Amino acid sequence: MRLSQFHLATVKEVPADAEIASHRLMLRAGMLRKLAAGIYTWTPLGLRVLRKVETVVREEMDRAGAIEMLMPSIQPRELWEETGRWEKFGGQLLKIRDRKEQEFCYGPTHEEVITDFARNELKSYKQLPITFYQIQTKFRDEIRPRFGVMRAREFMMKDAYSFHLDMESLDNTYRTMYDAYARIFSRLGLRFRAVQADTGAIGGHASHEFQVLADSGEDALAYSDGSDYAANVELAEAKAPEGERPAPLAELERVNTPTQRSITEVTDFLGEDPRHCVKTVMVRGTEGLVALCVRGDHEVNEVKAAKLEELPGESVLASEQEILAAVGAQPGFIGPVGLPDSIPVIVDRSAAVLADFVCGGNANGTHYVGANWERDARIARVADIRKVVAGDLSPDGEGTLRLARGIEVGHVFQLGGRYAESMGANVLDEGGKSRSMLMGCYGVGVSRIVAAAIEQNHDERGILWPEPMAPWRVAICVIGNKGSTQALDAATELYQALAGRGIECVLDDRGLRPGPMFADMELIGIPHRIVVSERGLAAGTFEYRARHEADSKAVTREELFELLDKPLLAEGNI
Repeated sequence: MRLSQFHLATVKEVPADAEIASHRLMLRAGMLRKLAAGIYTWTPLGLRVLRKVETVVREEMDRAGAIEMLMPSIQPRELWEETGRWEKFGGQLLKIRDRKEQEFCYGPTHEEVITDFARNELKSYKQLPITFYQIQTKFRDEIRPRFGVMRAREFMMKDAYSFHLDMESLDNTYRTMYDAYARIFSRLGLRFRAVQADTGAIGGHASHEFQVLADSGEDALAYSDGSDYAANVELAEAKAPEGERPAPLAELERVNTPTQRSITEVTDFLGEDPRHCVKTVMVRGTEGLVALCVRGDHEVNEVKAAKLEELPGESVLASEQEILAAVGAQPGFIGPVGLPDSIPVIVDRSAAVLADFVCGGNANGTHYVGANWERDARIARVADIRKVVAGDLSPDGEGTLRLARGIEVGHVFQLGGRYAESMGANVLDEGGKSRSMLMGCYGVGVSRIVAAAIEQNHDERGILWPEPMAPWRVAICVIGNKGSTQALDAATELYQALAGRGIECVLDDRGLRPGPMFADMELIGIPHRIVVSERGLAAGTFEYRARHEADSKAVTREELFELLDKPLLAEGNI
């Protein structure tokens, strides 16, 4: 490709709402152009990178035995009502009407459509197991689209769905897809972790997220320093402390804390350690309010709490009015001592072993010191309801937990029978009996991978693409005297020679001065830069510089070929 015949439009300034590196750099490099909130045009340069990702994803899906198809992006309301998700999916579901006033949605995901396809196409156990996949544009009406394509409303996704007669078959395909995802992200040269995760709105049983590690990541990850255990912080188990709860030694005493509400304010005022306090959070339960108690230095894990049988499948904080009506005190002064019997008290494992602790006094401007479980405060039950913190014991018993940030780029689920049962997707088994199929679901954010890779690989000059994702692997830059074609002719010959060796190149023949030309190549992240100049030709050398290196060096033609003939680099899992 000659840049004089390509559309490359880099810019220096970007909008103020471009908050993260990938958004800024994709705009500056001319990979994206905004059409509307959360909706972007992919320019020729951006599309080259997107297609690189898409190709690797497709190759690994085919290698794993999945079969490609393409489903409609517009889906009828009736299918979503069969699974109860027309209302449950919420505001992210973009609903539209046709000229006949029939209701549809723009597909944010395709569980209903693929299950409808399967119930009409699959009739016998002999057709199972089978996995279908597609790479397609989807739409989710994000309430606050931001971060460019990281959280866009319209995005490119690979979604795959498998069908099975039994759990053993589903387990096998789940592992196959898990391994395929690991190969995808390794081939793309990304540093990633596969972590245990919550199933969220998709539902189902087992679930793993594939997270690209980056400081700007929205997700918090916990991993062991002594094993390969890793999980999203939302799901990571907080192990119970060793040992028994100490016997009470102090008497219960109410103390005045006139304006001190937060744990920090209370502990500073009383000279106590936050680890010696109990924090009480009131949430709405299925039959009134529920009190969740954690240690003062810990936070309630809303995902874990939502799974408690006392809660309606979600964790929603009670309002100040609700708390005042039930307890008679404002938030900040709430504690487990003396709560009405109608409010279940669910205590986290770490809080349950405390003795002589500090807690809210259930009267404005007061706290208790010397409080104890059973003697002063009842416990409905003990459960794991907190977020893990760095230094916690690893749930597998090996090592301690460390925390990192990650960007979710892939997710695999074991859906089980959720969709097949509600939609009547059955096949005949060996005995001729009709049985509901089991399903797996496997998604990769194709466009999100592009942004995640930039978040992980950039510097002050621009993008540092992993070689498998770069729009071109090599840039040949021409510096020649005006009116002379010697450097351009030599660069063209080198371009053709490298292309003949299977090395993807771009020839910058735009006639720019060296500074702007080199700045463009660094900004768009080309891994290898070769400068062809009349001075170098006279010395029999080219000027070579790798994008991640600070200095250039003179190399001969043979040295250049040897260097570029090396296989593409890949970082992979860590």
